[in-house]
Amino acid sequence: MIRDRNQVCTMALLLVSAALMGDVAARTADVQGHTFPALGASDERKVEIAWNRFHDHEGLRTILTRLNMAFPELTKLYSIGVSSEGRDIWCLEVTARNVGNPDRKPGMYIDGNIHGNEVQGGEVVAYTAWYLCHQYGRLDKVTELLDERVFYLLPMINPDGRDYWLHGAHRMSSSRSGLEPTDNDRDGQADEDDYDDLNGDGYITQMRKKDPQGRYKPDPDYPEYRMVRARPDEPGQYIRLGWEGIDNDGDGRINEDGRGGYDLNRNWGFDWQPNYVQYGAKDYPFSQPETRAVADFMLAHPNIIGAQAYHNSGGMILRGPGRAGGDMQRADERVLEQIAERGEKILPYYRSMVIEAELYTVWGGSVDWFYGGHGIFAFSNELWTRENLSKRGDGRSENEQAEFLQHVLLGDGVVTWQPYEHPTYGSIEIGGTKKEWGRVPPSFLLEEELHRNMAFTLYHADMLPLLRIADIQVEPLAAGLFKVWVTVENQRLVPTRARQDVIHHISPPDVVSIEGDDVEVLSAGRVVDRYFKEVEAVKRRPQRVELESIGGMAAARVQFVVQGSGPFVVTVDSAKGGLLRKDGALP
Repeated sequence: MIRDRNQVCTMALLLVSAALMGDVAARTADVQGHTFPALGASDERKVEIAWNRFHDHEGLRTILTRLNMAFPELTKLYSIGVSSEGRDIWCLEVTARNVGNPDRKPGMYIDGNIHGNEVQGGEVVAYTAWYLCHQYGRLDKVTELLDERVFYLLPMINPDGRDYWLHGAHRMSSSRSGLEPTDNDRDGQADEDDYDDLNGDGYITQMRKKDPQGRYKPDPDYPEYRMVRARPDEPGQYIRLGWEGIDNDGDGRINEDGRGGYDLNRNWGFDWQPNYVQYGAKDYPFSQPETRAVADFMLAHPNIIGAQAYHNSGGMILRGPGRAGGDMQRADERVLEQIAERGEKILPYYRSMVIEAELYTVWGGSVDWFYGGHGIFAFSNELWTRENLSKRGDGRSENEQAEFLQHVLLGDGVVTWQPYEHPTYGSIEIGGTKKEWGRVPPSFLLEEELHRNMAFTLYHADMLPLLRIADIQVEPLAAGLFKVWVTVENQRLVPTRARQDVIHHISPPDVVSIEGDDVEVLSAGRVVDRYFKEVEAVKRRPQRVELESIGGMAAARVQFVVQGSGPFVVTVDSAKGGLLRKDGALP
């Protein structure tokens, strides 16, 4: 009888709990007078994804495929090429496909994981696709973005390196490269002396050896988590021997020729320099199939005007130039500065930085190629900063990191030291932090990192040019003769063409034109002063007026002198700002 009563009570509690949960999911909550929607209720999600973990190449492909199948009215999935080892480089195109022509909307390109070990880049791109699809028609801002823009989302530029790092034994900085065999030590063999997982635990950690002349000792406060230098006046206990490995090729060195050994983010065709100037550059610009695939994709999509590349780590919002004196027009820099200033507010502890001036010199990097070669406003975010380990923002300190490892991760980020007989060093110990530590956020902090970086990139996309034909005025001059005044507004911060684009004639100028069956254009020009009606006349083809660019948060005005009667159409054709048409009529 008691057992039955307990079962009845338990069932009642479950029913009440289910009802409460359903109420929370279906209704809104009112907090201090503010009403908030029930975000992300499970019954609203067509595609359920766990965003507290990392997915390999096949896992991310599956996510993109599921989104494509669940949201055919928003997405298009295709491969832009294959990697050195034959893996597809997937792109999910996301836009409101039934609103305007996707190919003529201003394009936002987003990629991740060009370095194999920078895995959360892939996750943030996939998360962005997932969020955009689910919030279209629900959040006004997302609906506007997908109606007005097209997103090209490429989670993995380097799928080979990603899978190698996720599935193999690595340290946090290995598998950065692509995996085309490369002879890094110039001994006639390629990839013959990679790291070795000597104790078979699935990680590449540190080697140390007890030695009274050594200058290191375990940290007295955190002996399992870090080594510290002994004071100058005290004896040490250990010497440090570097990362786990042996001399596989008998050349007296360890781990000097791992798999791959080049840098795909030094292989782009702008400010490229050979390997003796820029290590990792490979043989020539776009020598690798991964970068060449992206280059071909960019050339096929001249509507792209914004770009975001995701790397890790360090908590940085990076912009060009990558070298001293590199290409960056001041007008364009001001636009990037303003977008990044907002980013610093969206992303706690992130810093807006210029690559060359505040980080290091990069030759042949993607950000310089996007901007310098295509006039695209581009950023590269270094995802994740250890400052987030502490609510005080001092997580960069070694003590704070050790505290986090011990009391938050409960030791899960560390391999405890174990004895090992090394063929060269003899009796040693192997241990230290795992490959994920410092490179990627812990799983319970991952989703916040994805969402905040996505929010910054969506802000960037929202600042791309948004044109409208604001006004068409018809002024009679004489019988059958008229002036037609056209005002074209750009309602966002980014101009239709970067100053870099204008100076180097990268994309065609914006064109405002007029046509009608019974309308003949006699002359036309750009309005220089609308109050005094000063016009800079075109010298030929008066039915079209070319504009260098339509500035951010600005308007351009055009005058046509026409004769005739009846309806006409004004067209604005901007390669990166879109295609607009508006009807008018002569009396």
